[in-house]
Amino acid sequence: MDRIDLFRTFTRVVECASFTRAADTLGLPRSSVSAAVIDLEARVGARLLHRTTRKVSPTQDGAAFYERCLRLIADVEETEGLFRQTSVGPSGSLRIDVPGRIGRLIIAPALPEFLARHPQLDIELRVTDRAVNLVEESVDCVLRVGPLSDSGLIARKIGDLPLINVASPGYLARHGTPGTPGDLGGHLAVNYASPSTGRVEDWEWVEDSEVRMLPMRARVTVNSAEAYIACCLADLGLIQIPAYDVKRHLAAGELVEVMPGHRAAAMPMTLLYPHRQHLSRRLQAFADWLEQLLKREIL
Repeated sequence: MDRIDLFRTFTRVVECASFTRAADTLGLPRSSVSAAVIDLEARVGARLLHRTTRKVSPTQDGAAFYERCLRLIADVEETEGLFRQTSVGPSGSLRIDVPGRIGRLIIAPALPEFLARHPQLDIELRVTDRAVNLVEESVDCVLRVGPLSDSGLIARKIGDLPLINVASPGYLARHGTPGTPGDLGGHLAVNYASPSTGRVEDWEWVEDSEVRMLPMRARVTVNSAEAYIACCLADLGLIQIPAYDVKRHLAAGELVEVMPGHRAAAMPMTLLYPHRQHLSRRLQAFADWLEQLLKREIL
């Protein structure tokens, strides 16, 4: 391997915390990856990794070297593309992971527009609602909705996803229309339980710049957006939902917005990608297009 390939291999081992997983993502034998790191340690004269039977982690020197490697790899990639013809568009493939409803309702229908604009690009669109390890699963970028943990990834803020309160006309005919959160004691909600933790979300609204929450009485609890909306359409209670998710139902009169002055706080939408991808022309093209699409359709 040349020196820059040694750097790339080392950074992948750090990101995967495993020689085996790094080898899988690089398409190399594990022995080649291990030998590359040993060669690199000999070149720099320092031990870069702690190795145990269960996990690989950087030493103090290795952590500092990892950050330097990221910058060097980025510089090399930028230099390699410096004199490419600007008339040649981005090419290759991208593996993207997005939340289920956004993928099905917003991104998939608009993909023909993106692919027509970039005929040399292919997209693998993964639609999931779980946390994704970008490096281990060889994902180029992921769209996430909600607060972020400190993942060490590059984050590009897209915008804030508005939430609204809705109910079916049938429910409102039987129970009346709440005007303020003070009316909620006489109402039912369809409760939503987090698929990952099982925790039931409280009813939420913003008042005087503060987020307030209230546990709601419910006869039905669900753990998917599809079931959440379906139960609301079936007159089972109030729900809080991203506005784009029920746009069609609102236009058809199947659902009605209630308490528009007492909405939940908007949820941040963020595109995340690993350090090694931040100069990719194809990823930059997709990120720019996705931001425009989401701002046009749902923000």
